[in-house]
Formats: sequence, C-alpha cells, structure tokens
Amino acid sequence: MQSYEKRTALIFKALSDENRIRILKLLQSGEKCACVLLDNLRITQPTLSHHMKILCDADIVAGRKEGKWTHYSISPDGAAAAVECLRELTKVDCAEKDKSCCEK
Repeated sequence: MQSYEKRTALIFKALSDENRIRILKLLQSGEKCACVLLDNLRITQPTLSHHMKILCDADIVAGRKEGKWTHYSISPDGAAAAVECLRELTKVDCAEKDKSCCEK
C-alpha cells in the first residue's frame, strides 16, 4: 500500500502537464481509443503512452485493451479520490490555526 504522500504526489504529477489536462478534457465526453487521442493531440504514440501510464498509475484514468488498441476513460473512483485528496490536503484545522508557534 502506498503512503498518503506518495499517492498525493502521483495524483498531482498526473494533473501537472498540459497534454494530460487535454487528454482528460477529451475523455470527459466518454471513452476514447488511443487512436482518437493521437489524432486530437498531435503527439507521437510513445508520448501518448507515457502520458497514459502516468494517468493510469494515478488511477485517474482506466484503460482496456481491444485488439491492438487501448480504450481509455476517466475512472469515477479515481477522480473522486483525487478530489478528496485535494480536499484533505487543503483542509484548515481550526484547532491548530488558533495556536501560535511563539506562544509560551
């Protein structure tokens, strides 16, 4: 099992690239074959594979093989986990907020 910090880093890595953001936007309308993604992104197949590995490793995208092509879609569970990760990471703890590091 991955640590919280490692999981969080994988999620943010997946979301920190313009091409991966474009891929997610394309997948918002539903599952897409890698060939469709390639046509829309104007990147090479090895570059697409690299980006898809990062998105799949973060569990934000799921892939399924069909013949020689892989079809990709946004993973609802992975997307929800990413949202929850950001929510937890940016949550303000009111009890800690009122404490000063300089109080004696």
